[in-house]
Amino acid sequence: MSRHITIRKNTYLDSVSLMSMSTKANAVDGVTQALLGMATPMNKEVLANLGVEDPAITEAKPSDLMIVVDAADELMEAAIVAVDDILARKNQGAGETAAIRYRTLDRAFEEVQDTNFVIISVNGAFAAREARKALTAGKHVMIFSDNVPVEDELELKRFAHEKGLIVMGPDCGTAIINGTGLAFANAVRRGSIGVVGASGTGSQEVSVRIHDFGGGISQLIGTGGRDLSTDIGGISMIDGIRALDADPETRVIVIVSKPPAEEVAEKVLAVAGSASKPVLVTFLGSDRTESGFDNVTIVQGTKPLAIAAVVAAGIDESTLDTHPLNLPLIEEVRAKLAPEQRYIRGLFCGGTLCDESMFAAIEKFDNVYSNIQRDPSKVLGATDESKEHTFLDMGDDDFTNGRPHPMIDPSLRIARIVEEARDPEVAVIAMDFVLGFGSHEDPVGVTIDAITEAKSIAAARGQHLEILGYVLGTDLDTPAIADQVAKLEAAGVTIASSSTNLGLLAREFVA
Repeated sequence: MSRHITIRKNTYLDSVSLMSMSTKANAVDGVTQALLGMATPMNKEVLANLGVEDPAITEAKPSDLMIVVDAADELMEAAIVAVDDILARKNQGAGETAAIRYRTLDRAFEEVQDTNFVIISVNGAFAAREARKALTAGKHVMIFSDNVPVEDELELKRFAHEKGLIVMGPDCGTAIINGTGLAFANAVRRGSIGVVGASGTGSQEVSVRIHDFGGGISQLIGTGGRDLSTDIGGISMIDGIRALDADPETRVIVIVSKPPAEEVAEKVLAVAGSASKPVLVTFLGSDRTESGFDNVTIVQGTKPLAIAAVVAAGIDESTLDTHPLNLPLIEEVRAKLAPEQRYIRGLFCGGTLCDESMFAAIEKFDNVYSNIQRDPSKVLGATDESKEHTFLDMGDDDFTNGRPHPMIDPSLRIARIVEEARDPEVAVIAMDFVLGFGSHEDPVGVTIDAITEAKSIAAARGQHLEILGYVLGTDLDTPAIADQVAKLEAAGVTIASSSTNLGLLAREFVA
């Protein structure tokens, strides 16, 4: 086994491109590990933690591109050529349809003066600077970048609010603006339901459920996960609600968020209560059931939220296939499990999908552990072994530092599936498969071998291991949801029809 390290001076690539290219590089024949990243202090630290150290890396500047390839000795030369080809294809663009590239935002604004929206996808250390330029030029901003200091986020959002603009993010992974999906988003029909989400996969889940129930999306505005924290105070959420209230195409407003700060929730609900349209709200993990406003309804769970939204938009609820929980299936699975099989292991790409399943389990069990648990005594780190009921958000920063998001490169989760199957106390492995723009082109296909191996490990000791899967996607996505579901079913995977049902089924299988 050999290691090849290359530093390309003054070669900047955005984080979205680097994640995609890293996934392709790791799939090259003979490559055991490929790491592509800008030479920022954080990325250097990640490499050091992985045992990758070299004087060239130490001397590299943040504007330099680091390329690290581990491969079999006899295949290294071919692997380097293949990785170089991946980088070359990025630099060449997409042939005739390639966009014009500008080296600075200022030059882009000079050449294309009628733009009003900018997506920022640079290293977090530089994202605030570029976002400030865009806001100063009168552009709305979506900041895909993470690791942006909270004080910069607050300053940017206050500045945007004063100028009548909106900042989506930092760490905003999903939006649909005028029918165009941005970052991680799904292909859904246009319609009259507007979404403001302080959660990327939560917003995706609500949008695909609305599509599934016959409704459509007017706009989907992401805010970034910290927006409803005490530090930020819901600035973008509030601006988003007001924008949708003023939008003539939007008839119903939907709000979805991970648990907000209580005082911020009060502010958001007050603004929602002043809207001229019906507003449906889900604060995952919150016990709140009443809003205090006639036009604002609190709904528990993303699936009930989507149903309430399409009904408010005029669809007759009696015509909907709401995919009720399959009670006979619950009894069937329970009968297959050995007495010692008592625990759920949830391995998730989507943070909100993990949250929703975890909260369902917490309602019944007091031994639920996670890297996103609010109870400090039940927090697990990315390198910790699972214990009892464990739910892991593998898209969290602890798992993604220096690596592509698992929605792009699921290799870490694939390894974890097999690891969890070795525990004879595990009854259920629950997982999501997220389709849409930006995601892996076949998330189910690359995971099937691990699922088959996991089931074989359990069978060898005389146990049934229940694999429970949920595919977040629509018939308009590529690949289409039906194709992915068919692959899972062929591998013996039980399918949940929604994120809400995934959590409920997993819980009831072991209750």
